[in-house]
Amino acid sequence: MPIESLRLKKLDPLAELTDEDVMERCAEGSEAAFRTLVQRYRSRIMNLVCRFINDRDRAEEIAQEVFLRVFRNRERYRKSGKFSTWIFTIAVNLTKNEIRSRVRHRGTYSLDAMEEESGGQGLPFPDLRPLPDQNLNAREIQSKVAEALRKIPPRYREAVMLRDVEGLSYEEVGEILRIPGGTVRSRINRARLMLKERLKPYLKLEDV
Repeated sequence: MPIESLRLKKLDPLAELTDEDVMERCAEGSEAAFRTLVQRYRSRIMNLVCRFINDRDRAEEIAQEVFLRVFRNRERYRKSGKFSTWIFTIAVNLTKNEIRSRVRHRGTYSLDAMEEESGGQGLPFPDLRPLPDQNLNAREIQSKVAEALRKIPPRYREAVMLRDVEGLSYEEVGEILRIPGGTVRSRINRARLMLKERLKPYLKLEDV
């Protein structure tokens, strides 16, 4: 094992622990464990929230509130459940509250903008490779994908982001959103179709 890796382990005994084990230590009062969880999840929570509300400053405030709630409710956490599911549930709920607040005050968009659609066998997330005759760099591609995500209804966006961006299982997505497995797959399939259609002019989207 490289000497540097041994040094890191010695300096940070929490580095090799699972999220669940770290959270258990946090529940026991370890501030170092809480800082470790913040380091592991801060960027992921920030990016998730920001993709919904397109406001980085506000997303940072919501992310801070997420971790505040994790700390306040640390003794309620049960190790039998995945920590990622727990923290993403908190983040999604706070983000939904923010969206509802914006709807009430500015009428910008609705959480129920579209009716649920079902069916489909599942499509892969769009291949984000540029077309050979287009000069889109990585940042431009990211921008186009982010724009496409913002334009699909929130109920579909949240499902596909948790599954395809955050890499959570269908079961975890269902638990976070409190919807049955069939609805999870339906929303994700529909979201992928919407994204595929919106990204066609910019990206190489292969049929399967």
